[in-house]
Amino acid sequence: MAPDVFVRRARPQDAVAISRLNNSFANEGLMLLRTPETISLAIDDYVVVQGPSGEILACGALKEYSPSVAEIAAIAVSRDARGQGLGRAIVHAVEDLARMRGIYDVFALTLQPEFFAAIGYQRVDRARYPEKIRRDCLGCSRRFACNEICFAKNLMLEEVGRAA
Repeated sequence: MAPDVFVRRARPQDAVAISRLNNSFANEGLMLLRTPETISLAIDDYVVVQGPSGEILACGALKEYSPSVAEIAAIAVSRDARGQGLGRAIVHAVEDLARMRGIYDVFALTLQPEFFAAIGYQRVDRARYPEKIRRDCLGCSRRFACNEICFAKNLMLEEVGRAA
């Protein structure tokens, strides 16, 4: 990551920029649409990468389903900033947010399976997360034609591995 960009928690004034970045991919069917209002309601769950001019280059969110399970969600990296490690930095920041909240079982539904496999996630059956299916998938317009792949990581096991 370049020295003039940094990861930080999102702020209320970032909601429009996060929505714009997210929806640039949603318009292509790669992500779900998120309004600035929806993002504002969950702003404490978002992290961003801020560029040298204050622009939002990447974003991601932690979506909690229970006290022990959360989704790594809404990961988006500006097309102009690809290949700089920003996606990896955002996922690590969202994982840190999960750890701060005492959540160690995280998962992601993705159309980019190679990315999540490369950063230590394991492919799992989405049925492992019935909370996600009940809350989000049943009402999703793509539920009958969803091609997202579920990946999971246990952050507690990762910490044990680092300590060893």
